[in-house]
Amino acid sequence: MAIRHDSGIVLRSYPFGEADKIVVLLSPLHGKLRTVAKGVRKTKSKFGARLESFMEVDVVLYEGRNLDLITQAELRSAFPSLRRDLDAVAMASTMAEVVDAVAQENEASIALYELFRRGLAALDAGRTSPDVLTAFLLQLLGVQGLAPALRHCASCGRSDRLDRFSVTAGGIVCGECRPEGSVRLRSGLVPHLAHLAGAELATIEASADELGRDAMWVTRRFVEFHLERKLVSMAVLDG
Repeated sequence: MAIRHDSGIVLRSYPFGEADKIVVLLSPLHGKLRTVAKGVRKTKSKFGARLESFMEVDVVLYEGRNLDLITQAELRSAFPSLRRDLDAVAMASTMAEVVDAVAQENEASIALYELFRRGLAALDAGRTSPDVLTAFLLQLLGVQGLAPALRHCASCGRSDRLDRFSVTAGGIVCGECRPEGSVRLRSGLVPHLAHLAGAELATIEASADELGRDAMWVTRRFVEFHLERKLVSMAVLDG
């Protein structure tokens, strides 16, 4: 048993026993952490308030046999503005859901941590265009080594006549390849997706409604294909 200092962003939490709470965090050096906060559901102390979803905290952990115990938590950033916007909360929840799905325990995740933090900061700054979430998801795929082909055909490698998307083939495909199940893309969508994959989240401006909607649809299908499940948190955005 040992005490260690760490930092993390809260991905989610849920009740544990009568008064405790399980807190799942993403740590840059230790990946996904499953911890327990004792007694926080019986009190309105600042300690429990610092362990809500999307909060970035410095923590002191007592290493347990199964779960580490949070003995101290100091707030680094609460991203307060995003909590006042339903769309921002829905997007942050989707970001957290995907990060939770790909993060591994006891595995450094500095790039993933920084991307998640930039995503929350963009939402907190009022960047709530669907393109911000699309860009986040595309960049997360890149961090995980799963980025779709967006500048050349995923099947033959050509860089022209790219007007279809295939989840199974790995991204954009040309009209000649077009494997079964590929979908035709509207004009301008291919370069838009390529732009979002490398864009700074804090500077993204909203695109035309149709372009943004289609970019999200394509990216979502690709993410769900690799996660092998639906993104539950996007139900609010669907509405």
